[in-house]
Amino acid sequence: MTPRTVRIWKDVHKWTSLVCTLFLFILCLTGLPLIFHEEIDRMLGATAAPDSIAADAPMISLDRVIEIGRAERPNEAITFAVPDDDDPVWHLFFAAAINSPKVAAVMTIDGRTGRILRVGDSTRSPIVKFITDLHTDLFLGEKGMLFLGAIGLCFVAAIVSGIVVYGPFMRRLDFGTMRPRARRLYWLDMHNLAGVVLTAWMLVVGLTGSINTLAQQIARHWQRTELVEMIAPWRNAPAPANPSSVQKAMETALASAPGMEVSSIAMPGSLFAGGHHYGVFLHGNTPLTSKLIMPVMINAADGTFSESRELPWYAKVLFVSKPLHFGDYGGLPLKIIWGLLDILTLIVLGSGLYLWVARWRTAPSWKAAARAPGLAAQVPERL
Repeated sequence: MTPRTVRIWKDVHKWTSLVCTLFLFILCLTGLPLIFHEEIDRMLGATAAPDSIAADAPMISLDRVIEIGRAERPNEAITFAVPDDDDPVWHLFFAAAINSPKVAAVMTIDGRTGRILRVGDSTRSPIVKFITDLHTDLFLGEKGMLFLGAIGLCFVAAIVSGIVVYGPFMRRLDFGTMRPRARRLYWLDMHNLAGVVLTAWMLVVGLTGSINTLAQQIARHWQRTELVEMIAPWRNAPAPANPSSVQKAMETALASAPGMEVSSIAMPGSLFAGGHHYGVFLHGNTPLTSKLIMPVMINAADGTFSESRELPWYAKVLFVSKPLHFGDYGGLPLKIIWGLLDILTLIVLGSGLYLWVARWRTAPSWKAAARAPGLAAQVPERL
């Protein structure tokens, strides 16, 4: 690699790092508690505990659960029914209108007793919801998400350029060398070593984070293409005035895909079902397949099976990247590892910022020394 090429890669690394460092600090600081959001929500009481009855008590009909929810909030529409992953409860999502994308309230109902356990604006505690909104879109909505997606790509460019620069730099030093004789050299070695060690993890988090910012665009594209094709035969048919049993729709969907479990159920008329169907979304029961869903369309007029198909590749990428971004594949041990790696990334960011500030402050003295007669040969190479 020529000296000119090395300088170009150094400039790429410097400017991409400077552009994204502040926002990466925010993302790493907010991402750390979000790794443990389930534990935090449980500690703060956002996860409502089901009633203390026999563990093998039968679940009541989902129709009855829907009836209880509608009786409590008669002026709003139920758009989704979502079973809890850990407890025998249902989360009902309400909106001002059936086709509204904005959630008005989330009601948690015990699936065995029918008792309303909690009503809130989300399934998360206020503090976790605040941190989540800051982490995902900086409170700027879709524009904020796309901006953070660009920051994620800038971060990836900084990592790749850092790897390229690290090779020529380490030809003069043994791997892992730390030079404590000068503070700046020590932090330079620390920055380089930690950055190389964390390279794979930072690339994974940076790429999955950028993919996650496209969630709304991916969902809308799926609605305009796959969903439209699945419900096309019923496009001109009148919507049923009295939809059939949602319990029957769920059972029909499960019978069509043995071994799968319910992830969520979209009500007829909602954005993910259309006016003539229940959209029953199923997932597998392994660590990987539990993150992937399969849509099953159930005719809302008579509860019969209409169609199901696998998600397109771009939607699969999104569903896999979301839990991977937060280490949500291996339980608490993997979350702890993700948290430690997040803290180390903060050290990389902080050391990189320190090195840039220290270099900027000493730049005039370097230039003056280089211009001084007879002293040019004494100026060491700037790292």
